[in-house]
Amino acid sequence: MNIAILAGGISPERDVSLSSASLIAAALMRNGNKVYLADVYEGIPESVTIDGSIFRSDYNYSYKVEETVPDLDAVIAKNGGRKELIGPGILELCRAADVVYIGLHGAMGENGQLQATLDNFNIKYTGSGYVGSLLAMDKDLAKILMGRAGVPVPTGEVCDPRDPKAKDIALSVGLPCVIKPCSCGSSVGISMIDAEDQLDCALAEAAKWEDKVLIEKRIVGRELTVAILDGQVLPPIEIIPKSGYYDYKNKYQSGLTEEICPANIPAETVKRLEKYTRLAFDALHLRSLARMDYILTKDGEAYCLEANTLPGMTPTSLLPQAAAAVGITYDELCQKIVNLALK
Repeated sequence: MNIAILAGGISPERDVSLSSASLIAAALMRNGNKVYLADVYEGIPESVTIDGSIFRSDYNYSYKVEETVPDLDAVIAKNGGRKELIGPGILELCRAADVVYIGLHGAMGENGQLQATLDNFNIKYTGSGYVGSLLAMDKDLAKILMGRAGVPVPTGEVCDPRDPKAKDIALSVGLPCVIKPCSCGSSVGISMIDAEDQLDCALAEAAKWEDKVLIEKRIVGRELTVAILDGQVLPPIEIIPKSGYYDYKNKYQSGLTEEICPANIPAETVKRLEKYTRLAFDALHLRSLARMDYILTKDGEAYCLEANTLPGMTPTSLLPQAAAAVGITYDELCQKIVNLALK
């Protein structure tokens, strides 16, 4: 089939998206499909004719994730300062395809805006719909809904990081705490706070990315993630950074984090994580696939930190590892995600 893969965009996770999408494109071509990978922001070159011939089965896409977050201002400047999030020819490309694989991370690719746009044109696409995408992307809304469904979540408060009272709000939450933008992924803008004198810098860092931040009581314990695919909860993975915490660099640079799949945890804990993952998935109105991140404390309680509707598919990403643990190869995983979109 002809598959349009959308990646890039104007998001701090732009590079991660392009890396994921390159691997997805290769897998789908190996499966016998024809693809066209497009940067959703930069669009299609004017010289390219948008019809069935645009899709190919023999192109080599590749992209490397750098250690730091991409310079989005430079990307915008390169495109003449264009403010539109969807570039020239993108909708035409999507309409020419049998299905769209959303390989984006963050911003409009994950907050429901792109999904709503594709719905308006009756275009089939992978992942959750616009409602689930919106609810999961906003960490505050997601926590409220997951908590109501019976999923344990950290306590916290939302504020504008530029508010003069933001520091007092953080102190009322209590130290140690975590400060994070409400709608960023890949640990962008996150700070782990142990002392009061770290708050000003942390709030300033979060303010670079968003004017709504979540200040949470820091839960100490083992970091776990659990994916769900087509109704099947996959084995939990334990994430162990070799230094620091699971930040942007440790996530996407090979060899900096140890991942153990399946995680070495009691069977009862596995069952509880499966229960929480299903509850969160339903509470957020998700579909097809998602991944939930947890902290497991010493006393055995698991707190859900957030839900990811478009899990990464880079060489170091977690969903492919969890799928492999139940016998699903990378190529099979990519095809399965496409097939779910066509249901």
